[in-house]
Amino acid sequence: MYYNKNTIVYLNGKFIKATDASTNLYSQTLHYGSGVFEGIRSYNTEDGVRIFKAKEHYDRLLYSAKKMHIKLDLSSKELEKITYQVLQKNNLKDAYIRPLVYLGENMSLNECNRVNVVIMAWEWGNYLGNKLLRVQLSGYQRPNPLSCHVEAKVVGHYTNSILATKDAKSKGYDEALLCDSEGFIAEGPGANFFVEKEEVLFTPPRGNILPGITRQTVFELAEELGIKVVEKKLKKEHLRQVDTAFFCGTAAEIVGIKSIDHLIFKLKWEDSISSMIQKKYKMRVSKNEFQNVFV
Repeated sequence: MYYNKNTIVYLNGKFIKATDASTNLYSQTLHYGSGVFEGIRSYNTEDGVRIFKAKEHYDRLLYSAKKMHIKLDLSSKELEKITYQVLQKNNLKDAYIRPLVYLGENMSLNECNRVNVVIMAWEWGNYLGNKLLRVQLSGYQRPNPLSCHVEAKVVGHYTNSILATKDAKSKGYDEALLCDSEGFIAEGPGANFFVEKEEVLFTPPRGNILPGITRQTVFELAEELGIKVVEKKLKKEHLRQVDTAFFCGTAAEIVGIKSIDHLIFKLKWEDSISSMIQKKYKMRVSKNEFQNVFV
């Protein structure tokens, strides 16, 4: 699904076949989850292949690495240029891009100076599909922000996401929605969460969430459309009062929610301002509105 015998990846300064790539069995990332990554998308726009918000994604990758005491010698611009080369070498246009920074052999819990950078890309549809989602309010919580850097995109954090997703799907749901350690609504396993009430959007504030780049794009689109967005701590009981809701993230893009547990939202998705945001987002990523383009 992700690669074949002809797929090219970037690994530590070289472009090689994915089938020729290897890693160390004693990698600190493999054993302890200390590594960082990004999820990025490219689109076949009217002006050619463009990576959506590449700078913002790679700036966050560098931020995440710094928080995890991982030293990266590449700049955001250099990483962006390499990514366009990966797309070109694989003849990819509409693609999902996965940069991963992982560590070399180190069986201790000390800082590791052996740093590896790999950039991969493949064709991947919307992660959560295109239909409205049936969501389970998960029994799992997001990590306590005093236990780790929740605002960084760290490899090991996603064991929490896997647990919540597997639990939801085992019970017949499409996705999970997690609360934070204080009991407030936080986010999905791999996407931020918005609700709509009386044509105003509400979303959990920073502090207990990964503040996504697509989340920030929703803020920008809402401002352009004259839609008010409020960052507010949401309790479970608030869900009974809202008109509709959606998830947003690079992999998921923007996808509407039909129900949470047994609560079915009464407002038709197509009649919501949330659906306007979804349409505006699809238009935005299909246009050439990106900076620092390398072709």
